[in-house]
Amino acid sequence: MNKIFIIGLPRTGTTSISIAMLDYGFKVAHTAYTKQAFELADVLSDSPCFCDYPELDTLFPGSKFVYLDRALADWIPSIQMLLKKMYINLEPKAGIFNPILKRSFNEAFHLYIKNNSSKQLILNEQAFNEEHLATCYRTHKSQVLEYFAHRDDLLMINMSDKESLDTLLRFLDIPHDKDAQFPHVNIGKHVSGWREYKHPNKVNALSPGKDQRKFFDYK
Repeated sequence: MNKIFIIGLPRTGTTSISIAMLDYGFKVAHTAYTKQAFELADVLSDSPCFCDYPELDTLFPGSKFVYLDRALADWIPSIQMLLKKMYINLEPKAGIFNPILKRSFNEAFHLYIKNNSSKQLILNEQAFNEEHLATCYRTHKSQVLEYFAHRDDLLMINMSDKESLDTLLRFLDIPHDKDAQFPHVNIGKHVSGWREYKHPNKVNALSPGKDQRKFFDYK
């Protein structure tokens, strides 16, 4: 089944675009950690989509992909705030977050590295450094553009542009008001907009299916 994958990094507008898609009739998973969540949702965003897009492209041929761009001057302080809140629970072994969430964030941001002498995982001293995060952002963007080079199934938008929702809906061939605007959520220190938003089309990230809560075998 064709899907729509939002593959921008966290704090580029993944929650806002997810909420907008709910109101256009799509079933949406903002994070998805089971096969069933992927089967149920039409639109999927955030982890693990931002790092697993090549595997998802293979699993769901004919899907469309949306990369969310954001000015580094705005994105860096926002992602710094998020990572400083989350990093303890993103520790690959001891962290309490979902393993797929931990893997996704560590692949994208290299939060934990092996100590040269003890070989134990330790917090990367550069984890919250502006230059380090800028490099992570640019690397992710270049990898996305290289992967989708010469293809017409990737759209890049910056949600601060007034025409971005119109551009997205035209890409998806959805009838709409051309003046429609994205909702603004997760502003500043507020990072729980998706959990608070009530909508019948929301898909639980841990939805169980015939394989219970099993994930795909590609990782």
